[in-house]
Amino acid sequence: MHFSSIVFGRVLEGIDRRAFSSIVDGQDGDAYDKTFDSWQHVRALVFAQLSGIDSLRGLEAVWNAHRQHHYHLGGGELRRSTLSDANQRRPVAVFAQLLESLSAQLGRHARKESGQMIRLLDSTPIPLGKLSHWAKSNGRIRGMKAHVLYDPEAEAPRIIDVTHANVNDAQIGRTVAIEPGVTYVFDKGYCHYGWWTAIAKAEAFFVTRPKTRMGLTAILARAVAERQPGQVQADGFVVIQDAEVTFSSKGDSKLPIRLRCITIRRQDHSRTPAEKPAKSDLITLLTNDMTRPAFEVGALYKRRWQIELLFRWIKQHLKIRKFLGHSENAVKLQVLAAMIAFVLIRIAARKYRATHTILRFAGLVSQCLFERRDLARIEKPPPVNPSVRLSKTNPNQIAFQYV
Repeated sequence: MHFSSIVFGRVLEGIDRRAFSSIVDGQDGDAYDKTFDSWQHVRALVFAQLSGIDSLRGLEAVWNAHRQHHYHLGGGELRRSTLSDANQRRPVAVFAQLLESLSAQLGRHARKESGQMIRLLDSTPIPLGKLSHWAKSNGRIRGMKAHVLYDPEAEAPRIIDVTHANVNDAQIGRTVAIEPGVTYVFDKGYCHYGWWTAIAKAEAFFVTRPKTRMGLTAILARAVAERQPGQVQADGFVVIQDAEVTFSSKGDSKLPIRLRCITIRRQDHSRTPAEKPAKSDLITLLTNDMTRPAFEVGALYKRRWQIELLFRWIKQHLKIRKFLGHSENAVKLQVLAAMIAFVLIRIAARKYRATHTILRFAGLVSQCLFERRDLARIEKPPPVNPSVRLSKTNPNQIAFQYV
């Protein structure tokens, strides 16, 4: 009889088991849990994310209720005590390197329509509250912070680092490997002159916003290029000023790179023509890209909203508000598992050419994890008794039956 994998098995096909074994061997991931290896651990945490389960007891009950599928998924029954121990001892690097390899795989299959290499850098808080006594506070929340380097073309997180909430964003930004020709887009929280200089020396570019107290002096005005009719309205902003600048303070003015300051104004179509634009509609951008048109620089910073949508999607549709463990290691593993589940859904949608939106596709997958369905037509129920082949004989032909 022809074997048909369940939906969860098809989603896991995005993980190259041989490459994953190399990651585990390199990090010695199975040193302390040989009966519950890294593959079973990843599979369990990804299943918890896709199914919406937020407790060890619920995960154990639901997973063990489908014993008939365990063999083909590469594992057996699940015990919550075993999973709890693995959450405390499994190296975080195993999950982190798996996420990087999956993101690279997604990037290879992405269509590069614009040909631009763009990376969005931002962070999002992960509140933990009083249950995790080890968590530190940054004055606003007590918990952790997820720093993500996002590729908007591939719609995949390239790098993710989970730190305490009081870790400065610029400190993590300086650890990112700079790729030549790539434009890095980030907000004013990543202000570090040494890092900006390193980006310029690597023949890469950055687009950011200056801090409020940063003094800038214009040294050369640049002409604002005109665009095609209708494009300004489509972008939702207009360019007010474009100039080459330097820092006002004498110490910082020695920064060995050229800087360009672009001021744009967001267009609020709800405001009547008689009303004056609000001061908050003005946005000032800093970049070391001296050749790209000002409108394109503004459009690049506008794309930073895509990483905000990523954070919203993950917090609303995956499980990083309630955790399966309260240790620091368990929290990091669950955040990485959420990102892995997100990338696996993207890979499956592209592999099987799903026609649904990614939100609708993820919802259908979560409802049909243990069903045998074609991911390309996941919304349609499976055929009744597919193992019985239909007769190809003529229905009008006489058939002999022995009673």
